[in-house]
Amino acid sequence: MTILKLNNVSITFGGLKAVSNIDMTVEKGQIVGIIGPNGAGKTTLFNLLTGMYAPTSGEILLYKDNPIKLNGLKPYKITGHGIARTFQNIRLFRDMTVLDNVKIGFHSRTKCGFLSSVIRLPSYYDEEKRVREDAEELLKMLNLDNKKHEFAKNLSYGEQRRLEIARALASEPSILLLDEPAAGMNPNETIELTHLITWIRDKFNLTIILIEHDMKLVMGICNKVYVLNYGNLIAGGTPDEVQNDPQVIEAYIGSESA
Repeated sequence: MTILKLNNVSITFGGLKAVSNIDMTVEKGQIVGIIGPNGAGKTTLFNLLTGMYAPTSGEILLYKDNPIKLNGLKPYKITGHGIARTFQNIRLFRDMTVLDNVKIGFHSRTKCGFLSSVIRLPSYYDEEKRVREDAEELLKMLNLDNKKHEFAKNLSYGEQRRLEIARALASEPSILLLDEPAAGMNPNETIELTHLITWIRDKFNLTIILIEHDMKLVMGICNKVYVLNYGNLIAGGTPDEVQNDPQVIEAYIGSESA
């Protein structure tokens, strides 16, 4: 079942098409990889999906009970519709605790109104208790519960990556976007991350779209792979199909092995 579709999506900056006429279909429950050389338009595509940029043309459709057109929606609205992301450069509140970082992720799902928060009605304390318990449960699932009172800046690199994923999961997404999750990781950490991504997909019944340069990770866990080059979609298919595509070999895989 289709959960996300891009129809002829483009974005232009000062006359330069950063992403050009992209058609893409993502099925519910898939792990989809987006690959390509540096500057190919991968992160720009994520920025379009999350509302940081609005497409110049085309449409982005999220399928729930009825199709929702994401074009022009603010990022917080798109988060509310169930799309969450992590970033290539980790963006945590470094001087806040691990627990508080995850609690912030629940903000889009809290129900208490302004009045309840200001005068501290019982519903406010009930909500606070629920958020704390849910945050602690997420940290436990991602093996960070023993670090919940640590400042985020004191975690190891791999732990910070897991914390950022935990915070994204706190918004209860149906689609999770991971922007180069293995960047900066050593081989053992990458192996652990590979298992974690698959586990998260299954545990939370998610669809995952990831940008990644580690071809072993991408080809090992993705159901479908799309390849960008200079803002253009040059291939899309199963990992085997993509690896054997002459354009991909020339534009990306060939350059990696050169």
